[in-house]
Amino acid sequence: MHLTVSLDIAAPSGQAVLDLRQISAFVRQAEAAGVDMVIISDAADAPSTSPFEATTLLAALATVTEKIGLVASASTLAHQPYNLARRFASLDIISRGRIGWNATLQQNPREAANFSRPEGFSEGDFRRRGAEFINIVRKLWISWGREALLFDKVGGRFHDPDKMHPLNHIGEFFSVRGPLNVARSPQDRPVLVMSGLAEADFDLASTAADVVLIEGQPSEALKVVVDHLKRRAAAIGRQPETVKVLATMVPTSEPDAAGLQALLESTGCDGFNLVLRADVPALQNFTDRVLPELQRHGLASQGQQGATLRDHLGLGAGGKQ
Repeated sequence: MHLTVSLDIAAPSGQAVLDLRQISAFVRQAEAAGVDMVIISDAADAPSTSPFEATTLLAALATVTEKIGLVASASTLAHQPYNLARRFASLDIISRGRIGWNATLQQNPREAANFSRPEGFSEGDFRRRGAEFINIVRKLWISWGREALLFDKVGGRFHDPDKMHPLNHIGEFFSVRGPLNVARSPQDRPVLVMSGLAEADFDLASTAADVVLIEGQPSEALKVVVDHLKRRAAAIGRQPETVKVLATMVPTSEPDAAGLQALLESTGCDGFNLVLRADVPALQNFTDRVLPELQRHGLASQGQQGATLRDHLGLGAGGKQ
């Protein structure tokens, strides 16, 4: 099974924010305990306060860790596909293949107002725009074939033109020529995490996502969602095990490890995503009490196999070109 941790670094107004030293120490402890990846969440709106922009923080965390996956949430409202694809591909190179993007599919009106969309989008437009955005990013990540960049000074060849794949995308919301001006990442594609899904997003998730986060639900409802996503993935030719479905929940100070194990067995989910508050006591309790209990029951010690985050999660290669 797989274990991830979501850490929201945007503290509520009036609450002390975590500094880089505190966040780094926590991530290293999670790494030592066998956590597969940590997801850094923040939002580009007020009144929450955040000391860092999430992807910038990943670059710093990559220099003080060796194995744990590092994932940043970034909405499709606050970015353009080309810049976001370029940023995450660069981070994947810096981290030697341990980066993921959590594409949040929930519209935040306050965030939209900071990016020239004070009225936001209609629900239909938002979801079509998000799907187009995600598909562009995934194609940009493999717009250079493996070993396409030659840097051949003697022969005067920067790249192999047969391994360059411009998109020339003209869609409903975006126009993107491509390719990226960043080399292909160590994972081919950084890991794509999707969260905040409505049922209307299941087709996109089954097609594109590597990891799907499902907020806590009764076991019967969770099993329905897991089965639904895996069946849809199989119907389009994907191996169902390449779509990891993680149940998202807030851990208690005394985790019910037996109950978590039973939930795994009854629902078919692939593991858990544990959501933590951005304060020192919550993180201390998690590392001192929750993680050791999960380790004792074998729920936090089976990840981090191989060099990349895709290896940790058993996802296989990230692109074909």
